[in-house]
Amino acid sequence: MLNQKKPNYSAKTYFYLNNLVNIPVNGEIPLQRDQEALKAYFEEEIIPNTLTFPSLEEKLAFLVDNNYIDVEVLNLYKQADGDIYDFIFIKKIFKQIYAANFKFKSFMGAYKFYTQYGLKTNDQSKYLERFEDRIAFNALYLGNGDRTLAVQLAEELISQRYQPATPTFLNAGKKKRGEMISCFLIDIADSMLSIGRGVNSALQLSRIGGGVGVNLSNLRAAGDPIKEIANASSGVLPVMKLLEDSFSYSNQLGQRNGAGVVYLNVFHPDILDFLSTKKENADEKIRVKTLSLGLVVPDKYYELIKTNEPMYLFSPYSVEKEYGIPFSYIDLSAEYDNMVANDTIKKTQINARELEQEISRLQQESGYPYILNIDTANNTNPVDGKIIMSNLCSEILQPQEPSKINADLSYDQTGTDISCNLGSSNIMNMLQSPDFAKSVHLAIRALTTVTDSSKVLEVPTVIKGNSMYHTIGLGAMGLHTALAIHQIEYGSKESIEFTEAYFLALNYHSLAASNEIAQERRETFVGFEKSKYADGSYFDSYLASEFTIANEKVKNLFANVHLPSIADWKELKEKIYEHGLYHRNRLAVAPNGSISYVNETSASLHPITQLVENRQEKKVGSIFYPAPFLSNETLKYYKSAYDFDQRKIIDIYAAAQKHIDQGMSLTLFMRSKLPEGLYEWKTGASLNLTTRDLSRLRNYAWTKGIKSLYYIRTYTEDDEFSMANTCESCMI
Repeated sequence: MLNQKKPNYSAKTYFYLNNLVNIPVNGEIPLQRDQEALKAYFEEEIIPNTLTFPSLEEKLAFLVDNNYIDVEVLNLYKQADGDIYDFIFIKKIFKQIYAANFKFKSFMGAYKFYTQYGLKTNDQSKYLERFEDRIAFNALYLGNGDRTLAVQLAEELISQRYQPATPTFLNAGKKKRGEMISCFLIDIADSMLSIGRGVNSALQLSRIGGGVGVNLSNLRAAGDPIKEIANASSGVLPVMKLLEDSFSYSNQLGQRNGAGVVYLNVFHPDILDFLSTKKENADEKIRVKTLSLGLVVPDKYYELIKTNEPMYLFSPYSVEKEYGIPFSYIDLSAEYDNMVANDTIKKTQINARELEQEISRLQQESGYPYILNIDTANNTNPVDGKIIMSNLCSEILQPQEPSKINADLSYDQTGTDISCNLGSSNIMNMLQSPDFAKSVHLAIRALTTVTDSSKVLEVPTVIKGNSMYHTIGLGAMGLHTALAIHQIEYGSKESIEFTEAYFLALNYHSLAASNEIAQERRETFVGFEKSKYADGSYFDSYLASEFTIANEKVKNLFANVHLPSIADWKELKEKIYEHGLYHRNRLAVAPNGSISYVNETSASLHPITQLVENRQEKKVGSIFYPAPFLSNETLKYYKSAYDFDQRKIIDIYAAAQKHIDQGMSLTLFMRSKLPEGLYEWKTGASLNLTTRDLSRLRNYAWTKGIKSLYYIRTYTEDDEFSMANTCESCMI
């Protein structure tokens, strides 16, 4: 027990108190220590180091005059009768938000906000914002001059029903900021001009925004000819090194490290070299340390694994010469046999099962590569065009169009690339919304402001794609928390029914919101008339039978959520046929890493990893975070992700995927030594994680309609912390 007097401890008291959460007392988790740490954090760090002002007017004047807050957010919008956002209205917004009496529920939540999101002086010594201030500036920015919308968004944000993604939440209203966009996807063509432009685009996008995904599948392989000179090409590896250096050098004003992922098709001849760059023992000349890897996997690959027939890798250079379009835009599953039989296409032969083992070995060792089931993504794609890649977190799945570049690096043909405008609904709080449909509509409008205001001048293909398609990605977080609070076991039939009900409702109301905006603006996304929304086929599955909830508990939880009937779907179908949709893409589930702590909820849709998570923070070391709303009542429902049969996690995501037009960041969790009985195929002494186990799970995900798999997190027993070992059954 601590004495009432503060201990003589070299670190801050709040870190000391927080670390005590990880030391059981009489077999119980001392959750009160986290609350003590939270209180000490404000007393010792936040309150003494926060600049205060006599009035809101003086505070705003200081922030504007010293270039902390952009004056345009406060009074740019003009009408004949004056400013839309005058000071009286702004004061009303701040008063409304502060009246909610927001309180952080954990030390981690407060620590994350003040270290990562809250505005500070230029020398980083003083805090200029409370959580409420950041909410106010987000509401004003996302309201886009619409007073009613700003007021409504302020309520959604302070109630934590809707949470903008980190770039938006961090940057909204600030004078010195990056873009509001979470990530970008860019395609590179098979030319030195395109490679040079692509590397520059990656550099610039990393500087102004979030992570960057780059498609390398079109690049000619090592040994391919250049200007008909044989064996001249060096392949994709040197381009990977250029990109990694670009991301490492360029970051968002030092606030977010540059990060990127490169995607390569499994039928590309450089596939084995590509994978080898992440191996621990790789030569430093080829090894990539910070660059993420993703594989584009057609259905044909799974067929070859099953049949064990020879697998052919095709030269992108000769394929493009033969077909007249870049390698990525070929349907490889449909054309595979034709390409094998075509003698003009250069090809090499490998064994698919050996490649599969190599993928699994690398996932065990590094967590990479991500897996994009490209045919699943395209077969369920409701809009015109071909999806060729994904993003840094593997949830963005949108069609792209290739570019052609002139000798002076200008565009002969400007293709379309992608910007990810993201935000998440908080499942637990959304179920408590007084109007679920309205909350979804407001989230869509907030995201619409982001996509409408994004002007990425450095990359014309991103500007073009964004302006034509108005794409957004509304997701969700806190599934495990919502289930635990309501005492539903994650992975159970009830939890799957819960998940499907939530995403069915999210899909319906987001469609209705997009249709409403299209009506107001008399504008649809380009190519709407070629979509499955326009011809009505998208709605066939919803019109086939009524959606009903069998479990009484789940039914009661959704009592205040409007779940659409067949009649509702028919009516919406007619409205969309008549007026269209404003957004080509609407839904995507992101990982929600840091922002979930601020929201006091579990990240994304996956289970928690520990009852008391050990989070390693730069410069300060370990911070311990108890599972959100951990109590004697929720304890038994907070099972670690590492102790699940991962097929249950896949089943949960599959239930959501049916109603999501894009993808989800689906992380899998594996222990180096699996608990006995976790998988029925693991028996006796063969409890260690094997490459075959990962292969089975990837195949299972594919059969369940999962479009993409994100990171594989492998937990080594040597890394166990005391809390994970001793408190699986302890009391609170």
